[in-house]
Amino acid sequence: MIEPPIITKTTAQLAAVIHLTIPRSQIQSVMGPGLSEIMEAVKAQGIGPAGSWFTHHFKMDPATFDFEICVPVTAPVTPVGRVTAGAFPVVTVVRTSYHGGYEGLGAAWGEFKAWIATNGHTTGPDIYECYAVGPESSPNPADWRTELRQPLV
Repeated sequence: MIEPPIITKTTAQLAAVIHLTIPRSQIQSVMGPGLSEIMEAVKAQGIGPAGSWFTHHFKMDPATFDFEICVPVTAPVTPVGRVTAGAFPVVTVVRTSYHGGYEGLGAAWGEFKAWIATNGHTTGPDIYECYAVGPESSPNPADWRTELRQPLV
């Protein structure tokens, strides 16, 4: 289900972000419009996208998603609407890739978290999902690839 995890350092990254706190059941209805809003802003400002879009989840809660939709940019975004500037520092993470449709992400995270625990790593509360290949690239979910990243402490 997931590729063998590795430990690596991220690179510093500027991003345009929209922060949302929503009931878990609303994720499918807010993700597309939020991503469209950010993409419109970064393209209008000529600063992105400068890589694959991603989400930064501040904590895992069974009922609520507290997260940011993020698009990498080449310069700080000028805030517009809900879009604000974000910056992500260099951090050490454990990383893996999941291949498949988004409905399998929960199981992929379960497998990934089990690997992290079995290997004795201590993690922070936040997680990242980087959507390297998705529906915008291929209509076949078997082609989709989502990078799962968990910062280590």
